Amino acid sequence: MDLGEAGDSPWGDVPSQSSSRAPTFSQEDGLSKTQTQDVESSQQSQSSIKSPTGRGSRGPVRRLVAQPTKLEAADDPLGPLGAAPGADAQADEPPVPPQKEQMVIRTTMPPTTQRRAGPADPHRIDDDDAERPIGMRAPPPVQAAQPSPVRATSQPSVSIEQAAKPSFYITVGDPIKVGDLTSSHIVYSVRTKTTSKGYRQSEFEVKRRYRDFLWLYTTMHGNNPGVVVPPPPEKQALNRFESNFVESRRAALEKMLNKTAAHPTLQHDPDLKLFLESESFNVDVKHKERREPIPGESKGVLGSLGISVGGGNKFVEQDDWFHDRRVYLDALENQLKALMKSMDTMVIQRKAMAESAGEFSASLHALSTVELSPTLSGPLDALSDLQLTIRDVYDRQAQQDVLTFGITIDEYIRLIGSVKQAFSQRQKAFYSWHNAESELQKRKSSQDKLLRQGRSQQDRLNQVGAEVADAERKVHQARLLFEDMGRLMRAELDRFEREKVEDFKSSVETFLESAVEAQKELIEKWETFLMQLDAEDDETVFYRPPIYENSGKAASRGDTAVDRARATINEDSD
Repeated sequence: MDLGEAGDSPWGDVPSQSSSRAPTFSQEDGLSKTQTQDVESSQQSQSSIKSPTGRGSRGPVRRLVAQPTKLEAADDPLGPLGAAPGADAQADEPPVPPQKEQMVIRTTMPPTTQRRAGPADPHRIDDDDAERPIGMRAPPPVQAAQPSPVRATSQPSVSIEQAAKPSFYITVGDPIKVGDLTSSHIVYSVRTKTTSKGYRQSEFEVKRRYRDFLWLYTTMHGNNPGVVVPPPPEKQALNRFESNFVESRRAALEKMLNKTAAHPTLQHDPDLKLFLESESFNVDVKHKERREPIPGESKGVLGSLGISVGGGNKFVEQDDWFHDRRVYLDALENQLKALMKSMDTMVIQRKAMAESAGEFSASLHALSTVELSPTLSGPLDALSDLQLTIRDVYDRQAQQDVLTFGITIDEYIRLIGSVKQAFSQRQKAFYSWHNAESELQKRKSSQDKLLRQGRSQQDRLNQVGAEVADAERKVHQARLLFEDMGRLMRAELDRFEREKVEDFKSSVETFLESAVEAQKELIEKWETFLMQLDAEDDETVFYRPPIYENSGKAASRGDTAVDRARATINEDSD
């Protein structure tokens, strides 16, 4: 670019007329022959300034005067990184833009030519670089997760609470009648298998009678207010030694013990341990009653706390939830009683049908013995046997109905009674709480009177203050007991509903299965009888009394009336 038309410098200098050639250097100095003119002029000026007398001057010494400078674009055949091939031929072309030098950066150790001895490498880590693909190495293949066979065959895990909870398996069996005519009773064998550490052994057996089960229910009901204790079957004065009644009572007692042992609260009761484990039960119970009298119906835990229990006025339920549950339990009890009555009627009808089938069988058998035609006597006798089978099926089905469905209905009727007793205990706790509050108000009024009288009766004031503190403690305990009993009863009623659904579902399924099996058996018997009637050879299908042939015609007659009649018919035909 020109700085001025006349070439004048803005500083008034004369333009430089130097047009000296760039000095050449040999290849031994390590420099290239082609250097730029700017580098030559700068080296020349530096050498003249540093050592003007160090070497001979090439000409007269010139005076350095500032001159105007004219900047022109110089063609640089060399790239910034060296001479490109064919630079002379492409001198007129524009320069090539600089490119970044390709540098190889190795991040891994160089591969060894010798592979290590060992198993084959599935990921090809030790392969040579020549065998590796160019670019990033692909990740090793990952196999899909396979289900573990151990986990599939193992049992499902349970919670810590369930694993730590002891298990009980109790059976009541071997009912034996003992005693004389006035003191006769049934004794049962109670066998227990448990994982609880509170018992001396894991398996043991004791002998108990009905009144021992009744003692257990009464004691546990008093020890655990608000808990629904499974009750034993009711007493029965008549036919108490009948086989069907003894079996139904045995099953009910067994179910009572298993439900009691499965309860999370009742299974830790010491009286249950005494009942299941004690070898001298009557003696141990007497010693226990001497030390700790059995709490009566009106005492229990409230009496042990020193809280008076009174009936008071009529109880009015304040909680709507408990009111609805009480109405529901009353309706459920009425429906179950009606169902139990219908079940008893059905069982009576089945037994009557069984008796009728037995009488019909006897009549058919009597008719078959006097029938003269063997083609008719055989089917009549077979039909008589079929009616005996029908009688047995009806009897068995009637007993199964009682032991499967009837025992469940009776059990929940009694359980509703136990729930109502828990309601009455909560009602007594409410009365005790309000009685304690009224007693506290009386104590406080007496204390206020003494305070108004002054300090003349300081001893009396101290005594009344202690009575007020004791009354406040009783009020606090009664209120806490009432609230805890309410929370406990909510949990117990929820448990009652869950167990009711499970028990009735299981009982109905068993009831239907037994009914279906009974009908299948009857259908099979009837079909067999019809096939025998439709057989071609009627004489060989049904049973006929044997005929003993002797040399004499008179001796050929059998002992039965049918044989004698047949022999007479044969003689007449001859």
